[in-house]
Amino acid sequence: MGGMLAHTRALIAAATFAHLTGKKVAGVYDHAEGRDRLIAADARGDAVQGFDGERQAKFGGKLPEIYDEGDKAFIAFRPQGDEVQGHDRSSDSAFTARLTGGVVQVYDHGAQAWFSYDIQNPDAAMSYYSAAMPAA
Repeated sequence: MGGMLAHTRALIAAATFAHLTGKKVAGVYDHAEGRDRLIAADARGDAVQGFDGERQAKFGGKLPEIYDEGDKAFIAFRPQGDEVQGHDRSSDSAFTARLTGGVVQVYDHGAQAWFSYDIQNPDAAMSYYSAAMPAA
């Protein structure tokens, strides 16, 4: 199966949310892997910065490009409306990331599949999506 590394997709999701909403990301829930990922991100204007706690690696930069220090790889990152088009140089895979509420969906063209991530805010141990849903 082709496509991007799982942590690359997750950091793209975090960067997408931070850039499109201007809100900080404290973590992401990776639905494909069924677990939380310690990925934080923040954006100001056309700059994105983040940190992958599992790999102890910084990522970020000035758009239309972000750099993953852990993989020493550049990722093209071009926001267009409520989505981001881009290309991961290390896996040579294109992607589209879409934001719907507190969920970012990343389409990995190399893997030919969608991957979903709930975004967690810094103030609570819950995602924006969960916070927006009415209690059962």
